[in-house]
Amino acid sequence: NPGISTNLEDKPLREKRELLERCAATSLNSKIIAGAKHVFAKMIVDAIFHLEDDLSLELIGIKKVPGGSMEDSFLVEGVAFKKTFSYAGFEQQPKSFENPKVLLLNHELELKAEKENAEVKIENPEQYQAIVDAEWDIIYDKLNKIAESGAKIVLSVCPIGDLATQFFADRDIFCAGRVGKED
Repeated sequence: NPGISTNLEDKPLREKRELLERCAATSLNSKIIAGAKHVFAKMIVDAIFHLEDDLSLELIGIKKVPGGSMEDSFLVEGVAFKKTFSYAGFEQQPKSFENPKVLLLNHELELKAEKENAEVKIENPEQYQAIVDAEWDIIYDKLNKIAESGAKIVLSVCPIGDLATQFFADRDIFCAGRVGKED
């Protein structure tokens, strides 16, 4: 049985979309999603039309968020990731960009009160202050280099602390730490 096929190449865009949405809706006839199949069929076709010519389905991600109904689902035309832990300054950061430079880190941007198993013997308070000043210099050096890179979005799988979050917010840079590797 050769099946049924339709050539869409010479069809107007509106007709292509209608045919593709009907095909998608037919494939969504399961008991769970049948009631919302037309919502999802349109979303599927919209997502496919956003792909490059190679139609790589790996460019389409699905995020499952608890709560709400299936009809609350929507297509994000861009990049989305699950909300991460955020510090003060997060609300001041921009949330929408067009063609931004994105910096992906596997590096912590946090001041630490103490490092694991670190022991430093000091003779006087000035030595302690020198260590503290060096830690501040190190983090500010990292933050300044990131800002100078031109990145408008900074994502890290490691924590980004409140100092860095506020630093980026003051420079209209969005940041998020503890972003899941799957995102």
